[in-house]
Order: sequence, then C-alpha cells, then structure tokens
Amino acid sequence: MGGFRLGLSWARVIAVLRKEFIQLSHDRLTFAMLVGVPVLQLVLFGYAINADPKLLPTAVVALDNGPFVRSIVRTAENSGYFRITNVGSEREAEYLIASGAVQFALVFPADFSTRILRGERPAMAVYADATDPAATGPAVTVLQNLPAISLGHDLRGPLARLRPGADPFEVRVHRRYNPEGITSYNVVPGLIGVILTMTLVMMTSMGMTRERERGTLENLLATPVRPLEVMILPYVVIGYAQVLIVLAAARLLFAVPMVGSFLLFSAALLLFILATLCVGFTFSTIARTQMQSMQMSFFFFLPNILLSGFMFPFRGMPAWARLIGEVLPLTHFLRIVRAILLKGSRFSEVLPEAWPIALFALVVGMIALLRYRQTLD
Repeated sequence: MGGFRLGLSWARVIAVLRKEFIQLSHDRLTFAMLVGVPVLQLVLFGYAINADPKLLPTAVVALDNGPFVRSIVRTAENSGYFRITNVGSEREAEYLIASGAVQFALVFPADFSTRILRGERPAMAVYADATDPAATGPAVTVLQNLPAISLGHDLRGPLARLRPGADPFEVRVHRRYNPEGITSYNVVPGLIGVILTMTLVMMTSMGMTRERERGTLENLLATPVRPLEVMILPYVVIGYAQVLIVLAAARLLFAVPMVGSFLLFSAALLLFILATLCVGFTFSTIARTQMQSMQMSFFFFLPNILLSGFMFPFRGMPAWARLIGEVLPLTHFLRIVRAILLKGSRFSEVLPEAWPIALFALVVGMIALLRYRQTLD
C-alpha cells in the first residue's frame, strides 16, 4: 500500500500569508473592515451597551408638596434611576409620556400627606411608558420599594405609630401602551426598520457595483435612465412589500396592536426607505467590488442595530453613544413606528423624529448624486 504523507512546509505557509497580506495592502477598504469591525464590536459591547438604564426622565406632579412627598421624590432621585422634572398637571405628564419626552410620571394627590397622617395609606400613581419593557423593568422595581424605605426618617417619634408593620402609602403602577409588558410589542415593530436597513442598503449598494464588475456600467450610464429610476424607485416598492409582510405577521402571529394612522405610517416609511437607499447608493459609488459593498453595508448595519435602541434601551447608553445613535435614521424611525403603532401618535408628535431622517437623507443623497456624476465623467 502506497503511503501518503502530508508534508507541511512552514516556508510555503509563510509565503501564502505574505501573498494574502500583499493583496490586503492593495485592498485598503477590506483591510479597514477586517480591523474596524472587531474594534467596533469591542467598543460598542464593552462601553455602549447597558441593559440597566439609569437617569430616566421622570415627570413629578406634586399636588401636595409637603415634606412626605419631597422625601419620596428625593429617595427616588437618589436611587440613580430617575431624572426628576416637576410639571403642573397630570394632563401635562400624560402628554410628555405620549410624546416620549419622559419615561415615567409620579402623581401625588392633593391630600397625600393628610391621608398618611391619618394612617389611610394613600396611593402614589405611577404612569410608565411600557413600549420598551426592558427600559422600565428595573426602575419600576425601585418605585415599588419606595413605601418601605422613603419615609423612615420622617415617621419617627409620635409618628412612628403610623408604621405598625404596613407601608405608609402604596404605589399603583399604570403601564401605558403595553400593560402586560409583552416584549414582542416592542421588538416586532422595530424589526421593520432593522429589516429595511439590512436588506435595502445591501441590495442598493451591490446593484451598481455588480454592473461595474460585469463591465455593463458604461452601457447603463449611456441610457437615458436617471439615478432615481435606476437605484431608488424599484427598491421603494421592494421595501413596502417587505413591510406589508412584517405587518401581517405582527398582527396574525403576535397580535401587535396597530392603533395609529396608516397614512402617517406610510409617509414615515417612505422617508426612511429613501434615507436607507441613499446610504446604499453612496456605498455603491465607493466600493469597487460586491464584496466591498457588502462589507460596507455590514459596517453600517452594526452600529444601527446596537445604538438605535432596538436591542438595548437607548437611554441606558452613555452620552457619546446616544449622540452617535441620534445621527442614525433607524433610531428615529424606531421611535416613529412604535409611537404610531402602539400609541396612536399624530403628525405633530412624530415630527421631531421625522426631520432628522429627512436631513440625513438630504445630506447623504447629495453626496451620492455628486459621486454618481463623477462616475459619469
């Protein structure tokens, strides 16, 4: 039997490695991706991700501003979970929750202190924006522990009789827009933006790059078609088709509530699709190969999914990560789609999140068109 010997030559291995590094030195974009993606993942997961958000914006409606109320609010603030803002009425607090300006509202009735002194255990109302259960869960636990810890220094001496064993007041939590804390109500609407970002950027960026690799780009540019007709309109139709599938699945499989205006949702969707396609179009004018366009798409997709508030609470991230997240169109679209579908928000309430997407689309679209004209030249 003839022997087969596997000969391993380190000289040949080193030669192959040397060849690969030489090729990478000529393909700087691929080399940058090989180094940049691991570093980006390390930084984002190590510094930006936090599943236990603190300093959540909280409105306080203190119709009774007595010492008991001040002690309760101070205890909540000292926990580190709440950033307190005083408002004048319960209606104003409800509006701030609906608009997403605050995460919680604490409401103290006018006779709160009097009823504590009578031993009647009054209720402090807590309204929570529960569209993202992960952001509210730990903070709600802190609020529910307030009756046992907040008035220990106030109910002393003759007032100690008010605490024979029962808590001096109770906390009633009202979870708005997702009373049962169902995670799918938060995740499934967010998947609309994630899927569009992942597919449309990649499809658009690889479109022109594929034509360039095949040598048919010159023929395409010689036709009377415009960039809008080549790279935008067909993918707008594809994007709407994807969204209809997700919405049907969200309703039939997960019973996600859809209480807002479909017309407003469609307009916001069109704006986000255009912003996403502008990114893909820009990448297609930079990349020389389909592999490069795919790498650039992934490099764009990674911070979008991690810093937009889709996987982790947005308010739990450090300030620098939130600043980057505010630049990304997916961050604002997630807020819009959840506000429309779960809260029934109107145009005036989603406008603060719509104009950053429009600005992003305008800037990136201008860059894409300029580079497209350079390609024509």
